[in-house]
Amino acid sequence: MSNLSHVIILRLNFDFFKGEGSSLACVTDGPSAPPVSTPSLDPSHPYYDVARHGIIQVSGDDHYGRKLIVFSSCCLPPSHQLNHRRLLEYLKFTLDQYVEMDYILVYFHYGLRSSNKPSLKWLREAYSEFDRKYKKNLKALYVVHPTNFIRIVWNLFKPLISHKFGRKLTYVNYLAELREHLNYEQLFIPPEVLRHDEELRATQKGGPPPSVKTPPPRPPLPTQQFGVSLQYIREKNREAVIPPVMTQTVTYLKEKGLRTEGLFRRSARVQLIKEVQKLYNLGKPVNFEQIGDVHVPAVILKTFLRELPEPLLTFRVYSQVQELLRESHVESSLRVTRCKQIVESLPEHNFIVAKYLLCFLHQVSQESIINKMSPSNLACVFGVNLVWPRHGSISLTALTPINIFAELLIEHVHTVFGSRCPPAQVMP
Repeated sequence: MSNLSHVIILRLNFDFFKGEGSSLACVTDGPSAPPVSTPSLDPSHPYYDVARHGIIQVSGDDHYGRKLIVFSSCCLPPSHQLNHRRLLEYLKFTLDQYVEMDYILVYFHYGLRSSNKPSLKWLREAYSEFDRKYKKNLKALYVVHPTNFIRIVWNLFKPLISHKFGRKLTYVNYLAELREHLNYEQLFIPPEVLRHDEELRATQKGGPPPSVKTPPPRPPLPTQQFGVSLQYIREKNREAVIPPVMTQTVTYLKEKGLRTEGLFRRSARVQLIKEVQKLYNLGKPVNFEQIGDVHVPAVILKTFLRELPEPLLTFRVYSQVQELLRESHVESSLRVTRCKQIVESLPEHNFIVAKYLLCFLHQVSQESIINKMSPSNLACVFGVNLVWPRHGSISLTALTPINIFAELLIEHVHTVFGSRCPPAQVMP
């Protein structure tokens, strides 16, 4: 790309970040402007000065297993209260944990104005420092509540931006539209953005805000596999302890995928995943051998876990995990012992299914020299699919203990699950 193109795109980014016409409910110009509440943030966090504002959040996965990263403009304090160089470093620090897997960016534009927008110099630094490793696995960029000016400028300079990147951009006028693409319940949305969206919908044709509630779900099919409880699947599948989706995906991946680099980090074609889910829900056979892509069963396994009405490790475990790692000085061996206590308190069915899954993930980690999926990397993928809160989304600060907990389960699976042995026929 020519230097002229670089300058033009920088200008585009600068105008994009100007936030023309935006009001800002959550930012004040006073010196004591409080940051957005970020639960349980440790002051010893290396980027505490930036992280405490809640500008960047990791909100679980989308429908197809891709990590969701949220940037909220309304959380940016006035420029004189934030070191934008530190913001850039923190953004890279966050992305570095996920850029090796497919990920999604959600940009909430509302709340950006002249007093808190980054400078042109900052944008130039950001442009030069975000190399290909940050771009290649970005699968979609959702710009929420875009202004008309953003659309005009983007269209004006579209010929100068790579066609491949251009296809990743989606404008989202109302939050309800995100439900088509993302796990909306997991998404971290600032209250200011929610209020702004409600005001936008209220002014739509001068009428009242249309309801954003989803219609009541249809009764599940007898053959349903996704979005129903473990108990339901067991009752409808001749008392099979391990759900068929799990046995079939795990069996295939053990045979064909253990030495696949980046297993569970890559997504698959969205339409293909939908088709496979439909086959399972209709009780029809799924032939992964015929599909011939190990990333398909990998995504199906993650999707199955994520769509359970209650997480595999139950809602109750969420608060226990947060407490488990609150004391940073606790020795690793004591943490493993506490993990064992937590897991042993699970209902028997959940314990058996969890042991089946974690033994398999431990097996995957044993091939990490080749597949690059260490217990830590697997935990980043599976943590949010094993544990989530009953209400609300998982904040970036809450994500860290979840990932560490999942890593301990994978690395020390035989110690953690050793005392309660599932029947031999369900061992992986």
